[in-house]
Amino acid sequence: MVLLTIKDLAARTGYAVATVSRVLNNHPNVSEKARKTIMAAVEESGFELNANAKQLKQQHATSILVVVKGTSNELFSELVERIQSLVAQTQYPLLVDYMDEDGNEVRRAVQLLREKKPLGILFLGGNNLNFQQDFDKIPVPCVLVTNDASGLNFPNLSSVALDDRRAARCAVESLIRLGHRQFAVVGGCATSDTGRLRYLGCLDAFGECGVDFDPEKGYRGVRFSYQDGYDATRDLIRSGQKFTALFAAADVMAIGAIRALWDEGLKVPEDVSVVGFDGLPLGSFLVPQLSTIAQPVKIMAQRSVEILIQCIEQQGQARHETVPFELYQRDSSRKIG
Repeated sequence: MVLLTIKDLAARTGYAVATVSRVLNNHPNVSEKARKTIMAAVEESGFELNANAKQLKQQHATSILVVVKGTSNELFSELVERIQSLVAQTQYPLLVDYMDEDGNEVRRAVQLLREKKPLGILFLGGNNLNFQQDFDKIPVPCVLVTNDASGLNFPNLSSVALDDRRAARCAVESLIRLGHRQFAVVGGCATSDTGRLRYLGCLDAFGECGVDFDPEKGYRGVRFSYQDGYDATRDLIRSGQKFTALFAAADVMAIGAIRALWDEGLKVPEDVSVVGFDGLPLGSFLVPQLSTIAQPVKIMAQRSVEILIQCIEQQGQARHETVPFELYQRDSSRKIG
């Protein structure tokens, strides 16, 4: 039997280390073609995941843990891939754990801390209330990625995030400048700090620009997924809500929304302009290309890893960085009279 590492499997199959890892851990966010190719290589080589218990214990004692909140968030998939590439250049093994969007990420981390004993933790997504209640049980350095943790005041909790509220306001204002006054908003659910801040940014734009908006009629708070974006938009249309512009709190929601509009006989952008949030690469390949707020994934991954390693190796103090965003105004939004 040939003993291979995940990197060997990646080189053999031509897929990224992150993709191989997702297949081996039975993560759903993988194409069927990739899954079949990688599993065929596993079977052919006799690769056994975590076959060496001694090595596994050594990894746990020196590893970095990534806790990913949400299994359908394409932005997090991209972040994980970049983080894996960066950490692969260091001495630290990387452990990635995926959990449901509605779960408690801090309690999950406390459990994994006991089991795997990582030297530090990266949280992709989080709810500040969960950190307020349970983070004092975590003694190792941590970085909350995509959420601002500066107000939590934990000495071992850093953060790297953009200003979600200001970015969402920018997105909605771009639609208002194009002449839109009738809006629908598909946002995150109540347990999402990110969704809440982006919704508040929408309200900031409406208030500043004098746009009437009734949340009871025009807002749907759902999970970050294609299906939920689709269902929420179809519900808005079938409720009789009239709108010429739709802002979605994530690109996956926006893509689902565009499909729902099409299925209900509405064209984008002729009937409804759509703006998303995240800047997923997929958005530039859609027809029409998706207007969106782009997050700097490369910068976020790099700074998060750098800060965490500095805190691990040099006992550095917690720090909080705000990264820039950019509005990509593309074909899915247009000017109206």
